[in-house]
Amino acid sequence: MYTFLKSVVKNIIPKEVLIRNEDQFRKLLKPFYLGKDHECNICGTKLKKFARLQNGQLICPVCGSLPRTRRLNMLLESEFLNPGFTFLDFSPSRMLYKKWKKKKDISYYPTDFENEFLSDYHYDITCIDAEDGKFNLIVCYHILEHITDDQKAMSELYRVLKKGGSALIQTPFKEGEIYEDDSIATAEERLKHFGQEDHVRIYSVRGLESRLKNAGFQVTVRTFSEDAYHGYSQNEKVLICRK
Repeated sequence: MYTFLKSVVKNIIPKEVLIRNEDQFRKLLKPFYLGKDHECNICGTKLKKFARLQNGQLICPVCGSLPRTRRLNMLLESEFLNPGFTFLDFSPSRMLYKKWKKKKDISYYPTDFENEFLSDYHYDITCIDAEDGKFNLIVCYHILEHITDDQKAMSELYRVLKKGGSALIQTPFKEGEIYEDDSIATAEERLKHFGQEDHVRIYSVRGLESRLKNAGFQVTVRTFSEDAYHGYSQNEKVLICRK
């Protein structure tokens, strides 16, 4: 049902209208999923189940959060986002954008270069228009796999991070080594080789860790277990980078 309704809505509602008002459209689904067996830690809705996407991920039918978004929210709230912080957030999820925008005790810089996500800034990650050491916290989730010069991007993240600050970084991962090939340039080829039309590589965890260390970061790879109640995924990995 979820996939069918999503397809119908996307076919009849302009994309920009859907992005701005998706939470209102999702309220139509809420009565079908209310229960006590699960809870979304972003919108706070108690659910009888999460909706399952075709790729197997569990999405909140009420706010649209994915497992990685709910885990990120937990990490930020419990460990990383403190009052007084200046926080740079690349291509934030809609619900987290709205949540952090409401906080009056942080300076929030949501950015998206291509206007695909809600944002207030349009930083080029390979040339960030900010002074050295500006940000206490950076979230860069599922961004670097889109960037051709990823090592320039990592250097920029390091430059604008305050000494003692943290950057939380995640991408899709594979086993073995990083897979990239500059000759793979069309959308069709990138979909075939990298899993998405606008991806330019697939990282391995150790490969990404090595490149981040080369940029100057101290890197800790954290692996998280499944949490069925909150719909977190098994063996999710986040790279915690410090300066």
